[in-house]
Amino acid sequence: MDVIFSTTFLSLFIIQKSVNRFSAALHLKMNELVASHDNASNRIINIEEKTEEEIRDLAKHYSTIAEKAKNSQTMQSSHSIEHIIDEAKKSEEEK
Repeated sequence: MDVIFSTTFLSLFIIQKSVNRFSAALHLKMNELVASHDNASNRIINIEEKTEEEIRDLAKHYSTIAEKAKNSQTMQSSHSIEHIIDEAKKSEEEK
């Protein structure tokens, strides 16, 4: 019984290490893609290090961008996260 438990535990440990390495590599690739795009916001790089509240706040801003894009008349219009955050700050200051 101990041999089975030990083998199972070791297998899970090896699989977890492999998944962690894959996940880290995927995060680095995504960071590189974000960093290489001229119009991309650098706020997203290393987002996994942000607090849950900061991530929820950014998700809310990206939902606003999605709504604006959906309501936009042209497919070529672009909305940046920086612009949306600035608008949100201005509206909070007006209140």
